[in-house]
Amino acid sequence: MQFKQFIATGLVTAAFAFASIAVFADPLVDQPAPGFTGTAADGSKFNLDTLRGKTVVLEWTNDECPFVKKHYESGNIPQLQKDAAGKGISWVQIISSAPGKQGHVDGATALKLNEERGAKPAYVVLDTDGKIGKLYGAQTTPHIFVIDAKGVLVYKGGIDNIPTAKKEDLAKATNYVRETWAALADGKKVPNPSTKPYGCSIKYQS
Repeated sequence: MQFKQFIATGLVTAAFAFASIAVFADPLVDQPAPGFTGTAADGSKFNLDTLRGKTVVLEWTNDECPFVKKHYESGNIPQLQKDAAGKGISWVQIISSAPGKQGHVDGATALKLNEERGAKPAYVVLDTDGKIGKLYGAQTTPHIFVIDAKGVLVYKGGIDNIPTAKKEDLAKATNYVRETWAALADGKKVPNPSTKPYGCSIKYQS
């Protein structure tokens, strides 16, 4: 009886572990992007599924991170966001910093920061419990994911190929976001579908 109970307990534990892995596993390129809902900075509800039919960029951010500051203060990310809007691409900014940790802001502050920086993401999503970040395996700020119009993840990784906080490096960097957009527009395979993200670690809940 004890042996049967041990086996049953082991199976339950294994099943739970598998379920946990499934929930928090990194999404795979060329597979459907995980769907999610969340609270937008303006208090409305955001549902990724409503953007089906459009290319979507997910950007994890933390306004206090030096790497994020590089891309915002230089105008790099704000320009990408504006160009995305011009192409009919939805740019979703996600903040997964937990309360009391670096980069955590409320909705009003998030919107004010974007206004001050000339940033124009289509949506700003607050992920204070980190569920969306963990669903995508988001590690750093910035960390970029691109989803095509069919809802398939076509890119995940760094914003470019020079992992520094130096603004002067932007001019010589390969911007993976633009590279991905160009490939999608031409109906071609994304040349670098998965790269190593760089930046500050995301300040998830402990």
